[in-house]
Amino acid sequence: MAIITSFLKGESYGLLGPQMAATIIEAKTSCKCIVIAVSRDDDKTALLKALTRYFRSQTAVIGFAALSGRPDLFDLARELKSAGAITILAGPQAGVDFAGEIGWADHPNRFRGLADRFSFALQGPAEQIVPLFTPGGQKELPRISGLVYRDSRGRIIQNPAGQWNEPYLSNVNWSNIYTLADDRLVPFSIGMGQVLQHIGCPHAARNTAIDLDYPASLDQGRTKKVKLELRGCSFCDVAADKGFHGRLGNDAVIRQIECLPAGEDGRKIPFELINENPLPGLADLLREMRRRGIRVRQLNLTLRADWLAAGAEKLQAALRVACELDVVMLLSSIGFESFDDAILRNLNKGVTKAKNLEAISLVRSLKQEFPRHLGYSSREGAVHGFIHPTPWDTRENQAANKTTIHLYGLQNDILPPHSTPLIIHHASALGDWIREIEQRENIRFRRHGSIIAWWEPPSRN
Repeated sequence: MAIITSFLKGESYGLLGPQMAATIIEAKTSCKCIVIAVSRDDDKTALLKALTRYFRSQTAVIGFAALSGRPDLFDLARELKSAGAITILAGPQAGVDFAGEIGWADHPNRFRGLADRFSFALQGPAEQIVPLFTPGGQKELPRISGLVYRDSRGRIIQNPAGQWNEPYLSNVNWSNIYTLADDRLVPFSIGMGQVLQHIGCPHAARNTAIDLDYPASLDQGRTKKVKLELRGCSFCDVAADKGFHGRLGNDAVIRQIECLPAGEDGRKIPFELINENPLPGLADLLREMRRRGIRVRQLNLTLRADWLAAGAEKLQAALRVACELDVVMLLSSIGFESFDDAILRNLNKGVTKAKNLEAISLVRSLKQEFPRHLGYSSREGAVHGFIHPTPWDTRENQAANKTTIHLYGLQNDILPPHSTPLIIHHASALGDWIREIEQRENIRFRRHGSIIAWWEPPSRN
């Protein structure tokens, strides 16, 4: 088996989800399984040659995960399926991407789904796919948890996904990833790993009722609202898909860290701790690493601004341990997203402009206290969340945003080189928002694959 995943050319990060899935498949089946990182620049004809060489005369079983909405990879899956391969769509929102957008059969502009490109989709834990590789596995489809497929009558069947199982999340083979060189697969050397501590996001643990503004282009007076029930940030398709399944125990986290490759100095490569709220247990995790003799060069943290501000003392305690261990802690991504309260509310970030600025003041102060062991700025490798443009941009709030940026010097250390445009996946909460507006106003927004093109002028029905 091979798992194809989207990748950015020139980067050196690993891919925890696909690589962990490949590790599980190899451990629980007789299949060899590798991960193939494919950039937009890779030649697809060369990739097909490499896959032919890899599978030889065996039936090709090819998973696709973390595709970043790339139409070229969707088309590749269709070509492989037409050639006789078994293609499996996995990762966040695999089920709804396979089945298509809500109401697509009655609305020609909506995303029709990927059932013509993939044999199956798998929603949830990777180990659910193991029965498919047993003798007669193709006859067991109704009993495979998390499987999404077409039955003999063409209907889409979605089996309920199973629970996440901690023992499966403790081991990763970081040497199972390859890239394309000419028309050959070559091992890829990873410079940045990931370690899973939280499954999903705590911000997505409860439902929230919110009134979202209309797009500014449709409601200059900002009087129209759409009421939604949502979980987590309104734009986050992962929150809508996973919610929050809780925290792994320290033993599972430590075992993952032990799996990481080591550099020439014997220290584990830098890694991102996947946990939106890591500060409460961070000092204890570092102490446990010291107790077990695990040496690490750098630990990257992804944080919300409010939990960062609330955890200031815990961050200081963790930094004191990091100094003892000579570990650099990089606040690699703080999800500010905006410095306008109306936009933050529409994104359902759960924070205000004032809270974002409080978090920035805190990290700048801590940098003075821990200059060698704390990193947070763009020049140190951090890429903080800043979403622009959005559907709610007006001359007034953009002018206010610019004033805030210059007043607090955010361009010097906080803002990334390029902002991230708001992406609306069809199955995110904002997908529901768009569909409600389309129905009310008798308009249609274009779809680019699984993404809704809110930035293009809508057409009339």
